[in-house]
Amino acid sequence: MSGTYVRLEHEAGIVRLTITRADKLNALDRDVLAQLGAALLEAERVADARCLILTGDGKAFVAGADIAQMRAMSADEAREFSRLGHRTLDALERLPYPAIAAVNGFALGGGCEIALACDFIHCSEKAKLGQPEVKLGVIPGFGGTQRLARRVGVAKARELVYTGAVVDAAEALRIGLADAVHPPDQLLERVGATAKTIAEMSPVAVRAAKKVIREGEGRTLPDANALEIEAFAGCFTAEDQREGMAAFLEKRPPKFSGR
Repeated sequence: MSGTYVRLEHEAGIVRLTITRADKLNALDRDVLAQLGAALLEAERVADARCLILTGDGKAFVAGADIAQMRAMSADEAREFSRLGHRTLDALERLPYPAIAAVNGFALGGGCEIALACDFIHCSEKAKLGQPEVKLGVIPGFGGTQRLARRVGVAKARELVYTGAVVDAAEALRIGLADAVHPPDQLLERVGATAKTIAEMSPVAVRAAKKVIREGEGRTLPDANALEIEAFAGCFTAEDQREGMAAFLEKRPPKFSGR
């Protein structure tokens, strides 16, 4: 690889991934995607991990894919590039514990798609988000046409994708593309506070809830509710359930073990 573009840190149950190709606004090329995928595998193996924060170094979250690399691709090469992007973002979406995108600046094209693969999107007031690929003669290739529609609705997704519109943080919040907007100098602090709150909950319960929500999407309501019933019952085989309910009855904070 030509450089190291993803930094992984973890402390007190919180994993932080930072894309560090700041000189290119963290643009995604094959190396960056491959390194992000490897970092996500490592993040999944962190024993006490309870929440992940994903952000970009410098003034961008991820400004998009590397157009200089994409320009000369054949259709077969573009297919493989898209598959790599899908594998990487599928791994992010399937991470067993929650992931929060801390969007500190531009999140365009592939950057917006990365944010969409996270459980929550928190933005700086300076953030810009969008899927402007049609301006380049292509469409989103890392899941944007599908995840965007699931987040903001099909009609709004059509508008954003067909026009290539880029929206600011306030508009992203209004249409449901963002979950929260913070002053730039408070973004990581606020995201960290949300991650800490999640980390204080039962890891068994949070992971079960994420799995059921993810797997229930697109199923009929009876089928999705059947998943919930089994996951709910499964919680009663864990130490966390016994500790959580004992702590409630004893009027004390719970001490969850994640088992």
